[in-house]
Amino acid sequence: MGLFGRLRRRRGEGEGRAATLDRGSQRADLRHLEEFVGTRRGVEGYVEPRTAVTETTIVLVAADGEWTRRRIDGSGTARRLSRELAIPVYDAQVTGYPQRMRDWNARRRNSGGHSV
Repeated sequence: MGLFGRLRRRRGEGEGRAATLDRGSQRADLRHLEEFVGTRRGVEGYVEPRTAVTETTIVLVAADGEWTRRRIDGSGTARRLSRELAIPVYDAQVTGYPQRMRDWNARRRNSGGHSV
C-alpha cells in the first residue's frame, strides 16, 4: 500500500472522514494540556475545527494570556477535557480568541521571545 493509502486508512477516510496531512492526537498532547491547566490559573479552552491540513486542535489560554495549542481527537475530547479539568471550553470560530492572548503575544514579540 502506498503512502496516501496508509494515510487515508490511518485517518479513517473509509469511515466517512477525509484524510488530513497532520498526525492525530497522542497521549503526550493530553498530558501537556493537563500540565498546562494544572500549573496556571484561569485557563480557558478554544477548540479549532479539523481542516484538510490539520486535525482538531485546542488552544488553552491562561489568565495572563499565555497559551498553548495541541491536537485533540475532536470536539468530544474537548468536552471531556472541560469536565475533567474543570475549565470552560469555547468554539474558537464562534467566540474568537481573548484579547489577553493577543496582548501576551505582543509582549513576547517586544521582548524578543516566541509564542508557544
